[in-house]
Order: sequence, then C-alpha cells, then structure tokens
Amino acid sequence: MADRDYTAEEMMTVAAARQLANGTVCFVGIGLPSAAANLARLTHAPDVVLIYESGTIGTRPDVLPLSIGDGELAETADSVVSVPEMFRYWLQGGRVDIGFLGAAQVDRFGNINTTVIGDYKRPKVRLPGAGGAPEIATSCGEVFIMLRHGKRALVDRLDFISSVGFLTGGDARERLGLGGRGPTRIITDLGILEPDPVSREFTLTMLHPGTDVDRVRGETGWPLKVAARLAETPPPSSAELTALRELKARTARAHGAAA
Repeated sequence: MADRDYTAEEMMTVAAARQLANGTVCFVGIGLPSAAANLARLTHAPDVVLIYESGTIGTRPDVLPLSIGDGELAETADSVVSVPEMFRYWLQGGRVDIGFLGAAQVDRFGNINTTVIGDYKRPKVRLPGAGGAPEIATSCGEVFIMLRHGKRALVDRLDFISSVGFLTGGDARERLGLGGRGPTRIITDLGILEPDPVSREFTLTMLHPGTDVDRVRGETGWPLKVAARLAETPPPSSAELTALRELKARTARAHGAAA
C-alpha cells in the first residue's frame, strides 16, 4: 500500500471497527481489538457499550489502555463491577452481544491459541495466556477475531486450543452445548474471513485494497477457500483515519511511547 495514504494496519483497524453497530454491547480484548472498538465509538457508533475484563462497563477511554487494569478504563466508565459479577451476570447471563478478541494463532474453524507455540510442556514460546477469552468465546452472542495475516498466525493446526471456535467444524460447537453463534469474522490486514454456514470453515469474503487472492492464500496456513462473490473493502475515509491517528497520538503522548 505504498501508493496509498494509509497503512495495512490502519485498513485492518478501520475494517474491524466497521463491524460494530451503534448500541452494541461489546466485550473488548486489549491490543488490536481495543483500537478497533474505540475507533468505532469515536466514529459511527458513539453509543457502543464497551466492556473490559476488569469490570468496567460503558467505558470511554481518551487513550488506548495498556492493560485491563489501566486506570483510564475505570475513570471513564459508566460503572465498575467485580470480576465475578462481570463474568457470571453479564457474560454468562447472555448480556454481551459481541466478544472482540485477538489471537496469536487461529485455525480454519476459528479456534484460538494464546497459550504456547510448540509443545505445551516444552514450548518454543510461552504466550500471555487466555485470560477471560475462553469464557468470552463461549458466552457472547458472536465473536470477532482480529490479527495480522501470516502463515504463523493462520495455521492448519493449533499448537494449543485456548478458546474454542467451531472446534472440528460442522455442528461440533452445538453438540458440545456451547452458547452463542461462535466466531463470525476474522479480520486481518489483508481481508475479512467468514465461516461457511455448513462446514464452518473460514472463507475469504472480502479483500482489502492493494492485495489479491494469491497473496492471501500464500499467507494462510490452510488451503483457503474464496467466496464466489468476493468483495473489496472500501478504503478508510478521511474522518476514520483522522480519528484513528488522533487516538494513537494521544495514546503515545500519554504512555511516552509509540502506540
């Protein structure tokens, strides 16, 4: 995207933000999902209700939080509840529309790994862990997953399943008795994938400007299927880019480093 006035990551963040409708109750993960969710709040969805794992409800941070314990979340929230209440009453009670999660690895059925790379007992890399993501993945109305596209991230087989998507595909999720619709979007810096309604295998449905199907397939760890009607993501508007860049700049100034 060298000839464009936005980066691949900005395109991904804008595309992800657009998935959130105004008034949606969204359980937000730290990192890429947090940037997208707050961009939605600052643009087309001012009444989106953002919930973080620490118990903050309806938070409107001026800068992106460093962690779920960032004081910015509590200071700008409509309410702060205990973590047990957050999970037991709000999440498991079916009061959250969308869970917005990041991932180190995701497979063709939307299962997520945030635990280890390699063998669990002797891992090559030990990741931060799942936190509340397993409960978010099984209790929200639906789940969006956001990560940078690459063969190391979109893999044929996970090293460890931290949070379940559609397990082995088909009706495996329903047979296990899990709630919600499961993952309905994987948003990357190359495009958007959605699950096939029968097999539940994630399929490329939308390409971001400046990329092509061959590149996306080459950066995917399984034989990626492509929708018959493949759409192109509309490029970011000037308003979306301005809001995102101002949010990043405020965050960088507040934390003393690039966001």
